[in-house]
Amino acid sequence: MNVVLMREITYRYEGELNMAKMIMTHNVVDVTKWLSFKEERASAISAMGGSQVVDCVAPDGSNTVAVSANLDDVEAMQAAMASPPPE
Repeated sequence: MNVVLMREITYRYEGELNMAKMIMTHNVVDVTKWLSFKEERASAISAMGGSQVVDCVAPDGSNTVAVSANLDDVEAMQAAMASPPPE
């Protein structure tokens, strides 16, 4: 996976910091096939401390996709993304 963007967004609720949100975008060969692996992707991200995983596709019909998730531990997710397992 070629991660083009990974941003941390921290939410505030009544003055308290809550959970960070990760947003990753990348290009895929086949969007339909990529979407078919939603459950596996959500499980993998959940295993790294993510929750509320959302997949998005580009409205212009390109092969650009995005995944967003809430994170318990931003540093752990960044470390996991820096050294993904072999495909």
